Amino acid sequence: MTFLLAALIGIVAGLRAMTAPAAVAWAAYLGWFDVSQTSLAFMGYRWTPWIFTVLAIGELITDQLPSTPSRKVPMQFGARIVTGGLAGAAIGAAGGSVLVGLVAGAVGAVIGTFGGAAIRAKLAVSFGRDLPAALIEDIVAVGAALLIVAAAP
Repeated sequence: MTFLLAALIGIVAGLRAMTAPAAVAWAAYLGWFDVSQTSLAFMGYRWTPWIFTVLAIGELITDQLPSTPSRKVPMQFGARIVTGGLAGAAIGAAGGSVLVGLVAGAVGAVIGTFGGAAIRAKLAVSFGRDLPAALIEDIVAVGAALLIVAAAP
């Protein structure tokens, strides 16, 4: 189950890079799962969820701008793999295996990046513009992140 949840939070990172670590940090901080005795204890520190939340809100805003680069360019893609790996590792740490969570989260981020881009492109074509597709993707990412961290060990 830990592997699946880590992969799913990685998919969320593929959709919105900062939403996944923000959700995981809040869950750790609120005690929904325990990472306090792991190398990822900082995810549960007082300021960590706030920092990731500010970054996530900034991402949600800037994603709507036409000048925002594709999620598939190296910098954006790399950030999604890193944040997916981090969020997956935290879920893995709570379940007893940081490495499994890290790998699953990173793989999930790759899947979420390419899958999310393809689905959003199809939605944008069907709507005739990108904004409704982007907002749907935002809702899916935030909702999925909340469900995933609520189910984490």
